[in-house]
Amino acid sequence: MKIKLDENIDPEAKGILIGAGHDVLAVQDERLGGADDARVITAATSEGRCFLTLDLDFANIFAYPPEQHKGIVVLRHPHPTVRGLLNLVRQFAASAHSDSPEGRLWVVEPGRLRIHEGTS
Repeated sequence: MKIKLDENIDPEAKGILIGAGHDVLAVQDERLGGADDARVITAATSEGRCFLTLDLDFANIFAYPPEQHKGIVVLRHPHPTVRGLLNLVRQFAASAHSDSPEGRLWVVEPGRLRIHEGTS
């Protein structure tokens, strides 16, 4: 799977996902750090990449209809630490081996995956 990491994702996540067999680019790799949300999601979509973020704005299916994207994945942890968030990245990688977030919003929480199909 092709994945783009938002700037709020720990750089170690890239290695975890590459190790799981994914093609991964980070927002910083393309000098999009600090760019607005619309520009970042447009870049991910135009590159055919699933977008992985901590930004809850992307969980709004009305602002970012999942069916218009290669997948939006929002990581949510009740007590976010680097270790906890990297565990969510591992959880996402394991889930992505059996299913695809393409055209959907995935919200990954400890031990739980919520899938939203969108508004259409």
